[in-house]
Amino acid sequence: MVRKLIPLVLVAGLLGVPAAPAYAQKAQGTRAALDPALVAGRGATVPFVEQEAETAATNGTVIGPDRTAYTLPAEASGRAAVRLTPGQWVEFTLPRAANAITVRYSIPDAPTGGGITAPLAVEAGPVTRTMMLTSQYSWLYNQYPFTNDPHADLLHPDWWITECACVPAATTPAPVLTKPFRPGHFYDEQRLRLGRTLRAGDRVRLTASAGAAWTVIDLLDSELVGPPHVELLAANVLLFGADPTGRRDSVAAFEKAIAFARKARLKVYAPPGTYQVNRHLIVDEVTIVGAGNWYTVIKGREVALPAPAPDGSVHTGVGFYGRSAAEGGSRNVHLAGFAIEGDVRERIDTDQVNAIGGALSDSTIDGLYLHHTKVGLWFDGPMSNVRVTGNIIVDQIADGLNFHTGVTDSLVRNNLIRNTGDDALAMWSEKTANARNTFDRNTIQTPTLANGIAIYGGTDITVSRNLVADPIREGSGIHAGSRFGAEPFAGQLRITDNTTVRAGTYELNWNIGLGAIWFYALDRNIDADIQVVGDHFLDNTYNAIMLVADWPVKDLYAITNVNFKDVRVDGAGTSVLSARVAGGATFENVDARNVGAVGVNNCGTFHFTPAGSEFAVTDRGGNDGGWLAPWMLPNTITCDDRPPVVPPPPPAIW
Repeated sequence: MVRKLIPLVLVAGLLGVPAAPAYAQKAQGTRAALDPALVAGRGATVPFVEQEAETAATNGTVIGPDRTAYTLPAEASGRAAVRLTPGQWVEFTLPRAANAITVRYSIPDAPTGGGITAPLAVEAGPVTRTMMLTSQYSWLYNQYPFTNDPHADLLHPDWWITECACVPAATTPAPVLTKPFRPGHFYDEQRLRLGRTLRAGDRVRLTASAGAAWTVIDLLDSELVGPPHVELLAANVLLFGADPTGRRDSVAAFEKAIAFARKARLKVYAPPGTYQVNRHLIVDEVTIVGAGNWYTVIKGREVALPAPAPDGSVHTGVGFYGRSAAEGGSRNVHLAGFAIEGDVRERIDTDQVNAIGGALSDSTIDGLYLHHTKVGLWFDGPMSNVRVTGNIIVDQIADGLNFHTGVTDSLVRNNLIRNTGDDALAMWSEKTANARNTFDRNTIQTPTLANGIAIYGGTDITVSRNLVADPIREGSGIHAGSRFGAEPFAGQLRITDNTTVRAGTYELNWNIGLGAIWFYALDRNIDADIQVVGDHFLDNTYNAIMLVADWPVKDLYAITNVNFKDVRVDGAGTSVLSARVAGGATFENVDARNVGAVGVNNCGTFHFTPAGSEFAVTDRGGNDGGWLAPWMLPNTITCDDRPPVVPPPPPAIW
């Protein structure tokens, strides 16, 4: 989501936290670097097999595992990858037939920023191809909202920063900070159709070129892509002048096809090809389908506007937008089976340069591939009944998807979201509450900033059966917060049957570790009925569960009525529960193993009165593993925010 406050900085490992062990890759591939048996029934069902480079054959160097922010291993899936110098290779054995691959990689930035390009040799069975890699969409630096310039001075010298424990502009002598300052967002990914089908057991070798000093390979997705989808009875964009070679702008052709299809009550069909579209296409009461997201690509440049738009945008770019809610919004829009390739290389929060935007009620977005835009899908309500299913949302500068302001009765299910620069999935009830929405069975990997899933207020919200892996900094796996001016939580917030892995990042400004799931009272109390049921928190860097209030408001706001049931914690570097707020929570059948420190870190509001902590722990029975002892109940002070971290062993079948 848009950051409205001075951002926090999360750096795991700076205080000597040991690296966690790598995970063994099974023959059938992994899911978020885990044995698939550990996450059965959770996360998205995807058409590809994911394989981690660090467990493939290579003559390169495995880097990691490491969770230290601003490092290449920390942003890799599973917190490890393979570094190649020119001529070195990494080789994957395919678990099943495939005719297309996706490579997640990193190459260096240009010395002055802006990125470089370099070829990568692909040998896939008898097929030889070249994949052109680029770092033009990666490598951000400095303080929020970041810069592409590695040599830039502090963007906000009047902010307090951890590196000098000072406000640089108010400090004499001025601190000397290492440049580039806080590098991040290192990775990108590219897709390649191989031109023939390889069999299970065939090998795909990736060899680095001299075009880059080094190439880091994180993972390979291999997929058997079916034939292109054909719509015979439709308004074909080619008939309206669209150019499938991408050389000419096709905006006018798409707009004519959309207008004709609405009158004729037909679908719009975009056959295989790459179509240049350099501004928003406004959609209402229309269905637009492509031949499949491997075949139909809607691609556009980011274009500077001659003057700022009324919404504050200074650029436009490729995207499908509903009308604004103030204009009544759009309805009955259905988008399916194509890719949107943007050209966003910097974060400007006023810019509407998202792949999908506006207000879209009674609509569906299915089977899209969204790449290199600011946000994959940013919905500005009020609006209702949108279903977002089966999409791949990767390499975004900001959020993956955000339900912003009065989005109701909507569903986000079975999507893969990887390498976002902010919350991967968010609901933000700014000014008007979101209500009765569900995030279900999505897979989220390596959000480089903020959270995997974040809920900011709202009524009757469900977060269920998701898989969230490897959050990097300034957030964690699953988050519920009264912040950013959100409306209060009301009704029931259900967080059920989710799995997080390698979450629980380090919050450097607070000098503590966050929970894999964390509740944060900043603007108001959190007192709705919150049910956390059936969740698994695996390989937590620090805490599994955290409830916290910001220090200036710790005596004003509380978190109450949070209930944990049938939860498993497999590995916590410090504690199962960290409570730094007034209020209370209940625990029933919460089982934990491989806990590094005391099971409960109960600080309350830090007044340490003889009456005990201001946070009450209620034991409803069945809490196994010894983490919740009778002497801790109901509110014994056990406050130790910074115990030695004990990295847990890899998670295993319970």
